[in-house]
Amino acid sequence: MSTFKQIDRRAFIRGVGGVALALPVLDAMGNGVTEEIPRRFCAIYTANGMSLPKSEHDINEWSWFPTAQNNSEFVFSKSTEPLSPFRKQLSFMGGLYHPSGPKSDPHQCSDMWLTGAPLHNSKPGTYNSVGLDQVVALHTKRFCRQPSLVLSIDAGTGFLSRTGTISYSLDGRPIPAENNPRRVFDRLFRVDPASLTSVRNKLQLRIKLVDAVGDSARALQQQLGKSDRERMDEYLTSLNEVESRLIASEQWIDIPLKQQDYSHLNLDVTTEGEPAEYYRNMFDLIALAFDADITRSVAFMLNREDGMGISDTFPLKLGLSHTHHTLSHAGDKEGQLQFAKYDLFLSQQLAHFLSQLAKYQDRNSSLLDNTIVMFGSGASTTHNPRNLPTLIAGGANMGLKHGTYWRNGESRMSNMYLSILQSMGIEQGSFADSTTTLSNSIFG
Repeated sequence: MSTFKQIDRRAFIRGVGGVALALPVLDAMGNGVTEEIPRRFCAIYTANGMSLPKSEHDINEWSWFPTAQNNSEFVFSKSTEPLSPFRKQLSFMGGLYHPSGPKSDPHQCSDMWLTGAPLHNSKPGTYNSVGLDQVVALHTKRFCRQPSLVLSIDAGTGFLSRTGTISYSLDGRPIPAENNPRRVFDRLFRVDPASLTSVRNKLQLRIKLVDAVGDSARALQQQLGKSDRERMDEYLTSLNEVESRLIASEQWIDIPLKQQDYSHLNLDVTTEGEPAEYYRNMFDLIALAFDADITRSVAFMLNREDGMGISDTFPLKLGLSHTHHTLSHAGDKEGQLQFAKYDLFLSQQLAHFLSQLAKYQDRNSSLLDNTIVMFGSGASTTHNPRNLPTLIAGGANMGLKHGTYWRNGESRMSNMYLSILQSMGIEQGSFADSTTTLSNSIFG
């Protein structure tokens, strides 16, 4: 039997261009080695708010927020009942809002959901600040192959005031999202060990091409008018995102991926097909990406605001009476009930995702224990920017204490974001317009 020399826990592997990457914890490092837990974040957004029926409708059991009981215990509503198996691993957060929300175009609430930016100060869609997911990515990218994974129902960035992404870069530019399961899979997992040299050469060539295109675009930008310069800014942001992904891929190319089972995936599913199958495949891809530690930051936009995009028709495919946006504006009992039944559908998809995270194991615990999942919307009732429906799940190994419906009057969303960052070990003094962390909350 061969005898292996014990590997130093601080060992590095050197790749192309002298880039050094820390090795993961290996058995050869000895039993006494402990790795700091991987800390992950996933933001999941749904547009148009949630169903919060009026009291006179007498269907309070369908209100998205739970019914509070003594000692912060709660009763799940009918629309969130599928999440009940995770009672001790999730919490509802009440009273959250962005101070800039009431001052902004209500259709921009998805733009500012992760940023809290004062979008009212400029033309819709042309100004923002960094999103929470990208702050997380900035601090976790050294551990994984991809800094972040940005997904949405419609892909790309959308257009002014109706963006198709919830992720914004360090300079506040929209980051293009992906919506095709096969392209997501290929980007994350498709590595052919027999052709690594060819793959490396292609990556290096693509990096050079992106550099050259970027230089030409920046030169052209100086000759354009204001509106065209803004469009070129978005184009350059897209190029930068592509380049960062290519560089990350090149650095990790010699390190094998974790062996995983992909047999449950249907990579041919599309947004034109059955909604549940589409969402579940996308959530399965996220769970697999976390399991292989390919990324530790994910943003997924399930629906777009104002009736835009393919998912607006999903309620119709589920046998409901109207499109998603139309249901969100319903003022009658039947309309609000139908809207709540779509919330029920989304809860079923979220429950599937949480079950996947609970199934996969890190070295000493489940992915769910090492991941903070945030699910919510940028509005409560129609275009109302206060009391934003928000659910936080997971993160037990980061100190989160669940099983409550937390409310403390009105609280800044950015204060919760700062709490999330600090729970993840990101020692940041503030985020957006935060004033402090959330006290006496699930974050301690």
